[in-house]
Amino acid sequence: MRTPPRGLSSDEAALWAQVAGTVTPLHPAPPLKTGAIPVPNAAPAKNAAKPKGAWVRPVPPPPAPSPKSVHARGHGLDSHWERRLRAGTAAPELTLDLHGYGLDAAHQRLDAGLSQARAMGARVVLVIAGRHRPVEHADRGERRGAIRAKLLDWLAAGPHASAIAAIRPAHPRHGGGGALYLVLRRER
Repeated sequence: MRTPPRGLSSDEAALWAQVAGTVTPLHPAPPLKTGAIPVPNAAPAKNAAKPKGAWVRPVPPPPAPSPKSVHARGHGLDSHWERRLRAGTAAPELTLDLHGYGLDAAHQRLDAGLSQARAMGARVVLVIAGRHRPVEHADRGERRGAIRAKLLDWLAAGPHASAIAAIRPAHPRHGGGGALYLVLRRER
């Protein structure tokens, strides 16, 4: 049984507001029409007449998309690829098994394997890195799940980031939750 989140203290909320103020949204809100003045969740005036029994519910702002949901959308792939990956019919042309490596060695193996995959013109690479463990990524160090915790960061910041069209969870026949498909862009 999970415990509910504790919420933010006033100091944490102030710090979060500072951090959130520095972020540029991925999908900014559309510009307002000329002359329109937005009044979010405005309270009615004290003397305003309200129909008897009427209750006004404040409209909360839409939730910001989490990195996982943004990542899970179909960016980079058409529906044919998505179906093949979900069904497990896309056969990986290269498999990189990172089990048994330390962090540095796994990172080097990943970069070397992606170089090899690009050189041979592979489109689907299966990376086996173990299951995701729900704890802080920065606190992993050399413990179980360290490679999986760092994998997406390595891919995003690595020399092959522009060659990766999509990253999807592997089908159970290819390792399920312990593996990822990397779909590489076609070399031109």
